[in-house]
Amino acid sequence: MSVFLNPYLGFRDQAREALDFYHGVLGGELKSMTFAEGGMSQDPADADKVMHGQIQTDAGLLLMASDAPASMPTPTESRISVSLSGDDEELLTGYWNGLAEGATVIEPLTKAPWGDTFGMLTDRFGVTWLVNISGAAG
Repeated sequence: MSVFLNPYLGFRDQAREALDFYHGVLGGELKSMTFAEGGMSQDPADADKVMHGQIQTDAGLLLMASDAPASMPTPTESRISVSLSGDDEELLTGYWNGLAEGATVIEPLTKAPWGDTFGMLTDRFGVTWLVNISGAAG
């Protein structure tokens, strides 16, 4: 038996665009279902919005997102950030470079005082990402 904790991003009507963008950056398999496909479209304007979408990568990343139907509020601010970390410098740098397209860089991806390479940005959808590449052991 396993338990997983995964980021789930909420949008008003940009989930499809965001998932396509993240899929281009992270790779893996993208699956999505609209409110109409899920039989949950109360308002015709919501029919083509994403009820649930997810990206699953071979590296074990799982990112989920959805649109809020018109009847539900969306947060104007989030206290959640998404963190990518590990020791695969090439892969993580590639993720950084992809996410940086159209982003506001808060901290450039550079060597940090603690010995790792670290960067932080807010992507073009308003989601804050932290990338930490482990420094050499020792």
